[in-house]
Amino acid sequence: MVLSNKVKIYKNKDVEKVIAFIPPGHRHVRLYIEFNDQKIIIQQATVDAIIRAYSSVALHPQRKAIELVKKKLSKYERKEGFTEYQLIETSKKDEEIICELNKLVGIDYE
Repeated sequence: MVLSNKVKIYKNKDVEKVIAFIPPGHRHVRLYIEFNDQKIIIQQATVDAIIRAYSSVALHPQRKAIELVKKKLSKYERKEGFTEYQLIETSKKDEEIICELNKLVGIDYE
């Protein structure tokens, strides 16, 4: 793990364990991730947003970045059964996002 401007960068060697699970009495998947320095659980809506963002960049022939930001949606703006807080794509261009990221974590990130 490298610290760059207080941003933690995790490599595969820093991940001890990943468990996808549905807690008893619930319907939605959670993701447990155990790093060498902390343990987190991410809810399904967040995992879904990460998968959506990742696939939008990884599978696109030219796209280099995507930014999702938290937005509170009314019950009329969201699908039934979806949480009121969603991670929604911004209109920023790839270059803007990468430039902003470089300012946040520095040029030398892996």
